[in-house]
Amino acid sequence: MAKRVLIDEEECIGCGSCEEICPVVFRLNEEAEKAEVILTEGGPEDLIEEAMETCPVACIHWKE
Repeated sequence: MAKRVLIDEEECIGCGSCEEICPVVFRLNEEAEKAEVILTEGGPEDLIEEAMETCPVACIHWKE
């Protein structure tokens, strides 16, 4: 079973770093000014991990 990624949208500040690193998984919702996950499973885990480490508010997590 693939890991699932999620974003705590309440914590997200809409910086766009996750989308820049891994656009296949994340995109910036311009209307909400928050990032969102567009591919919850099966994305490149190395890039997702990099996005997690880069996020200034640490709002990207693996779902347990």
